[in-house]
Amino acid sequence: MRNLRLNKTTVWGRLPVFLFCAAALLSVTPRVFAQASDSAVARKGAAEWLDRIHQAAQQENYEGTFVYQRGTFVQSSRISHYATRSDGEFEQLESLDGKPRKLLRHNDELYTFVPERRLCVIEKRQNKDSFPALLGTNADQVLTVYDPKVLGPDRVAGIDATVMELDPKDSYRFAYKLWADAKTGLLLRAQTLDSSGQVLEQISFTQLRIGGPAEKASIAAGIRNTTGWTLVRPPVEPVDMEAQGWQMTPPVAGFKKIRELRRPMAARDAGDPPIPVDQAVFSDGLSAISIFIEPAEKNSRKEGTGSSGATHVLVKRYGDYWITLLGEVPQTTLQQFASAIEYKAPK
Repeated sequence: MRNLRLNKTTVWGRLPVFLFCAAALLSVTPRVFAQASDSAVARKGAAEWLDRIHQAAQQENYEGTFVYQRGTFVQSSRISHYATRSDGEFEQLESLDGKPRKLLRHNDELYTFVPERRLCVIEKRQNKDSFPALLGTNADQVLTVYDPKVLGPDRVAGIDATVMELDPKDSYRFAYKLWADAKTGLLLRAQTLDSSGQVLEQISFTQLRIGGPAEKASIAAGIRNTTGWTLVRPPVEPVDMEAQGWQMTPPVAGFKKIRELRRPMAARDAGDPPIPVDQAVFSDGLSAISIFIEPAEKNSRKEGTGSSGATHVLVKRYGDYWITLLGEVPQTTLQQFASAIEYKAPK
């Protein structure tokens, strides 16, 4: 789930996958809408529950450790998040396994520190669905392609939780199982499930404290104190891929284009100019698909497919371009998207 997207493939992945939607009638409990005979009422309650999860990730103060699992890959991280009325959000995310990495965030300003290179990468946050946030679009859109099912109470990291499963209405996406704090709505655990109910990947808090004061001082100080670090601001710019000649109408119901970006990629040969790579991101609110397009010149890539956990990849040649599709969806979904891509050179 879009990094749950820890940006969707690893905690420190760069690709994307959910958007804020204000919650209403927070006093309506999952049990109420689960027992409602009117499907419209049930759907409304489920949408409010999903929005409450996403809202809690932005508005609550919390500190904890979570673990991301995909097959044999396991990575743990520590997160501290504080919401203030005057200055907005402050967040710190640290990897606890492998090479040290630390990400500091003030609202949409991201600072990623790479200690072994004394490097600090500064960029704008492009997606707002990283765990424990959830939605890449509004909840109503999500529920056009997923059916909600309340599974009852449970506990995660010592916290009482309500559990819901979101089952896809077709075979073009995976199911999701979500645990949310019964009091605040904060997402505690999320699983991506295949058609047989097997867990493809999971992200879950193992220790968590919710509430308390907004201790933003150390995060703000870390953002200001970059003396001795090499600061890099990757040139990322919006791009109109349709104006470039690309037609990519989503062939699968529920997916909508949420952004288009152009990023430079280092050339294979030193001294050669960077290669422009265009990226289009489509989302159904829970699942995300990225389509990357780059010139084929001086690029020795090969066509093929691959997968890791819930994430699948498809690489194909299209004339003078390489197209890479990547997303937490079945391979057949990527193939559907690939078959719908067309190019006509602009006049």
